[in-house]
Amino acid sequence: MLTLFRLVSGWPLALLHGAGGLLGWLTWLASPTYRRRFAENAAQAGYPFATVRPAVAHAGRMAAETPRLWFGPPVPMQWQGTEAVDAAYAARKGVVFLTPHMGCFEITAQGLAARYGPDYGPITVLYRPARQAALAPVIENARRREGLETAPTTLAGVRQMIKALRAGRAVGLLPDQVPPDGMGQWVPFFGKQAYTMTLAARLVLQTGATPMLVWGERLPRGQGFRLRFEPLSEPLSADLDTAVAQINREMERLIRQCPQQYLWGYGRYKTPRPEK
Repeated sequence: MLTLFRLVSGWPLALLHGAGGLLGWLTWLASPTYRRRFAENAAQAGYPFATVRPAVAHAGRMAAETPRLWFGPPVPMQWQGTEAVDAAYAARKGVVFLTPHMGCFEITAQGLAARYGPDYGPITVLYRPARQAALAPVIENARRREGLETAPTTLAGVRQMIKALRAGRAVGLLPDQVPPDGMGQWVPFFGKQAYTMTLAARLVLQTGATPMLVWGERLPRGQGFRLRFEPLSEPLSADLDTAVAQINREMERLIRQCPQQYLWGYGRYKTPRPEK
C-alpha cells in the first residue's frame, strides 16, 4: 500500500482530481446505502440533491489527492483570514483549530505546520488510528513531518493536546466527527440530534486557548487549495453544554458557505461505537 501511495503521489493534482471525481461517482453508483445517507443528510440540512451534486465528485477527490498530500511535492496554497490567526498565535495562549468534514482538511494542518511551526512550534492534530492494518504504516509515514504532531483519540491523546495548548501551541480537530460512546453528547446538527464530541469545547474551556474556524477549499482544475480562517461568530460560552451546541452551529455555518464540498455521505447521525 505504501508503494502504491508513493507511486501515485507524483501525479499532477489536476489528474488526481479528475480520477477522484470519477471514483466518487463510481462509489455513489455502487452503494445504495451511501446514496441514501448522502441524500438524507443533505435533505436534513435543507439541500436538494441538485444543489449538492458536486459533493459526490469532491468526496472522490478527497481520497485521490491524499497520496499527493502525504508523499508528493508541495501543492499551491492560498490564504484567507490570516490576520485573526496571527493574533491568536501571538497571544501565546494556544489555538484550537476546528474544521468540519469539508473540502480538504488534510491541507489545513500541513499549511499551518509549514507557516507557523518555525515560530510557534508544531500543531498537534487529533486522529483516529486506522482500522485496516495495511493503512497503519502508510498513515504513520505520511504524518511524520516537521511542524506536525498527531494525537490518538485516547485519554493519552487528550492529555497530549492539553499539554500543547498550555505551552502556547496549536491543536486541530474535526468536531463533527462522531466520538466513541461516552465521549460526547446528543446535540442538534442541522435540526437533528447527533452524537457530538465534547472535546473541542473542553479544550478551549480548560486551557483558555483561542478557538479558530478553518477549512481548506479545493480550487478548480487542480489549482490547489485556499485555506480559509475565521473566528467564531460569538465568544464560546463558559457552560459546556451550551458550548458544544454552539460549536455545532459554527460547523453548520461553515458548511453552508460551500455545501458542494461537504462529505454528506459521512454517517453523522450514527449511534456511537463503544470505546475499546
